[in-house]
Amino acid sequence: MAYDDENVFAKILRGEIPCAKVYEDDHAFAFNDINPQAPVHVLVIPKGPYTSMDDFAANAKDAEITGFFRAVGAVAKQLKLDKPGYRILANHGSDGMQEVPHFHVHIFGGKLLGPMLRRGD
Repeated sequence: MAYDDENVFAKILRGEIPCAKVYEDDHAFAFNDINPQAPVHVLVIPKGPYTSMDDFAANAKDAEITGFFRAVGAVAKQLKLDKPGYRILANHGSDGMQEVPHFHVHIFGGKLLGPMLRRGD
């Protein structure tokens, strides 16, 4: 899948669509989800044009990968989720319900989150 420069996250990175920024560094940008699924729901995206986790893992430079995952940890700590706990999630492809073709990680927290998947599905 080719990267689409017109996806919503690319537009957020370019400042064309406003967001509630939480964090930014050389490798990552984090902002509050507009449809939160938990009291804290933040999206962390790499600044590079990667469509998915597979694309990011295969094509990003080592510094980008390291910087991105350090940013995920920094955001969780900044939001004071490191002590009570949090969940990170990256959806991939249609079965994984990926909605935006720009690799991103969700950080959920602020309450007891329950099981990862519904049982019996």
